[in-house]
Amino acid sequence: MKKVIPIMLSAAIVTACANPEEIDERQIGDEKMSCSELKDAYYEADRFEKEAKDERGMTGTNVAAGLLFWPALLVTYSNVGEAIDAAKDRKERLVRLADKKNCDI
Repeated sequence: MKKVIPIMLSAAIVTACANPEEIDERQIGDEKMSCSELKDAYYEADRFEKEAKDERGMTGTNVAAGLLFWPALLVTYSNVGEAIDAAKDRKERLVRLADKKNCDI
């Protein structure tokens, strides 16, 4: 029983890591989007990027992870980095599509 409690505590801390939503660079129907739809999708990707960046800050979860189980903090920062990169890739793709259609984003 004494071994179960630390294992459960460790599992709880690891699963509490920030896991921001990650978007795909390519989505079905991208090429068929109108200029206004491309603009909306760009702002949505920008929102995902900002939310991911917010997870990187001094949140309660990050402080707890740093104090109690520092590897969880590394997982959080890795997840955040991947989500930010995915959002940036999505935004770049949308800009390329908009350029092809002479849209202004």
